[in-house]
Amino acid sequence: QVQLVESGGGSVQAGGSLRLSCAASGDLKNRKSMAWFRQTPGKEREGVAVILTGSRGTRYADSVKGRFSISVDSTKNMVDLQMDSLKPEDTAMYYCAAKGSATLSLLAPNYNYWGQGTQVTVSS
Repeated sequence: QVQLVESGGGSVQAGGSLRLSCAASGDLKNRKSMAWFRQTPGKEREGVAVILTGSRGTRYADSVKGRFSISVDSTKNMVDLQMDSLKPEDTAMYYCAAKGSATLSLLAPNYNYWGQGTQVTVSS
């Protein structure tokens, strides 16, 4: 089992920054890929960024490339998402996710473990 707890959401003006954190615990073999997703009402959950906890390989959605950065601190069991140059369209509930296979997938059905989410609101 894996437990994930997100923190760091909030409200910010366009152009600002936020840093989301995900505290992870549980079996390491189920945390080989860690990702951030986001969702707005009525829309499907969208993959934002993923990192492999072993090789530190990363992949980003086109909509956030150059603005968001995902990182993992194995000593602290934390996965962070640094979000810069935020836009109103980044407003969403953000979720941390984990899976046991080491692939750079940004598809929600591939992930087995989810946090409860943290809200990010960007105003214009």
